[in-house]
Amino acid sequence: MRLVVGCVLAVGILAMGAGRDPIGAARAAADPAEGRALAERWCAACHLVSPEQATAMDGVPSFREIAEREDLDPRALAYYLVLPHPPMPDMALSRREIDALVAYIETLGD
Repeated sequence: MRLVVGCVLAVGILAMGAGRDPIGAARAAADPAEGRALAERWCAACHLVSPEQATAMDGVPSFREIAEREDLDPRALAYYLVLPHPPMPDMALSRREIDALVAYIETLGD
């Protein structure tokens, strides 16, 4: 799993170094409200995705915890969501959906 995530991050970093950011380029137009709706539909079974949600799976970080990480890099988070990785299910998210989820998560930070 770490190898797959590491490879995805490496490809993203190389692409950014070449002047291309295939995921981050569309993030400027990402809609946090769409991201929240996606999170409530697809992610809330495991993660706490909003302040109104009361329960989630033990040991799974809340979206607020993810947003408040000092080392949070929105591009790295987007690349992390590109490929399925255990224990997360393969939701086959589109680039627009990933950007919206990342935009929503960013709104939850300090």
